[in-house]
Amino acid sequence: MPNPELLPINVAGEWRLGGGAETATLYPATGEVVGRLRAPSLDDVQEAIDQADHAFRTSGWAQRKPHERAAVLHRVAQMIRERAEPLAQLQRLDNGKPINETRALVASAAGTFQYIAAACETLEEALTPSRGDFMSMSVHEPMGVVAAITPWNSPIASEAQKLAPALAAGNAVVVKPAEATPLLALELAKICEEAGVPRGLVSVLPGRGSVIGDAITRHPLVRRVSFTGGTATGKHIAHIAADKMMPVSLELGGKSATMVLADADLDHAVNGVLYGIFSSSGESCIAGSRLFVARSLYDGFMQRLTARAAALRVGDPADERTQMGPLITARHRESIESHVALGLAEGGRLLTGGCRPEGAQFERGYYYRPTIIDGVQNDWQICQQEIFGPVLVAMPFDSEADLIAQANDSLYALAAGIWTRDYKAAWRIGRAVQAGTVWINTYKQFSISTPFGGWRDSGLGREKGRLGIQQYMEQKSLYWGLNDNPLPWAH
Repeated sequence: MPNPELLPINVAGEWRLGGGAETATLYPATGEVVGRLRAPSLDDVQEAIDQADHAFRTSGWAQRKPHERAAVLHRVAQMIRERAEPLAQLQRLDNGKPINETRALVASAAGTFQYIAAACETLEEALTPSRGDFMSMSVHEPMGVVAAITPWNSPIASEAQKLAPALAAGNAVVVKPAEATPLLALELAKICEEAGVPRGLVSVLPGRGSVIGDAITRHPLVRRVSFTGGTATGKHIAHIAADKMMPVSLELGGKSATMVLADADLDHAVNGVLYGIFSSSGESCIAGSRLFVARSLYDGFMQRLTARAAALRVGDPADERTQMGPLITARHRESIESHVALGLAEGGRLLTGGCRPEGAQFERGYYYRPTIIDGVQNDWQICQQEIFGPVLVAMPFDSEADLIAQANDSLYALAAGIWTRDYKAAWRIGRAVQAGTVWINTYKQFSISTPFGGWRDSGLGREKGRLGIQQYMEQKSLYWGLNDNPLPWAH
């Protein structure tokens, strides 16, 4: 693969080389360079935000009728679909996901813009019940400049989920993609520009979160930050936001519980558990990484699950048969290896995996085999810390009360899965489990129409849904006096 030329970044609609240090994005399957750019300098950040504020105030975007903004977003959706295969291939190179997954991510991004466009066009304000000689109503106004800070595991989908509603609301948006995966955000900015989003309303500033992300978050003209990523960084952003009195949405980590009850359909449960943890190589905030199985099923279920996990196809992301590609970086793989070593040192039993795959095709990439560990206790570190990789810990449970208590015994509360034929049990457990999303007899299914977010260390706020646009707006109340006589107080 030839050494690519330096790519320009987008500073408020101006495509140019950044003023910071040179960085590269590597193909995780081979370690080869697929993109090079110069990160923005702090001066670039300042200019991008200043120009975004100017564009917000002067471009007329915020004043367009909702159906006019919606028409542009519909064009974005159409252009993503027209370029779907090149975008999916670029996403594969950027973060190493198998091509079938990256195609799904691109389709998701197009669907997000389409849905948000429809929601923008049909979103209604409220005429509130009058309690006096006046008419009262509630309306929403755009905030100004907002920031979208996105992760490396699902770039184009995450960026669409923030960029589409922020633009629909009438804002200017500064996107800070993950340092390791900047390429799809740059492509999405080009598409928005070509579709008719006014110049200056979208900036893309790749770089280190601790430098570029921090500068964006602290800037006084940035009115809101939407962040998806690690819990420690999310808490840091929350501290800055508290000082600024700035709203944030934080979609953070997870250690999600998957629960297999004694009456579960085992074919569905085995497939669902495998998909929940090992798709995306486990690099997913909602990965079902803690497995609880009814004790009466435990041994047989684990034998079946382990055999199926060991047979998963780990390999080249360009191969449509591949089920698990490489991890994002060599450093991240080392982190996962250290977590597994700790779990085994704590007393866990390795059922499968726990190592790098062998063979010449794996030597240059950052591959790791699907791994299952049991013989653990829920309070051990391997059961409490987010690993963000293809590592499943498994435990039996003895009663519904025991199951709920263990599932909720975590700092995280992002997602959960329940496998049962008993709809009453599914209802009881689904309501009792503390999580932002609960899947019943399925897992890791998403809809842009359904709000998403977590509790506790898994985050604050919600994204998606018809009202997700209003997360990027300020609410305002208007009162219209209808009284025939002057207000009596002054008489």
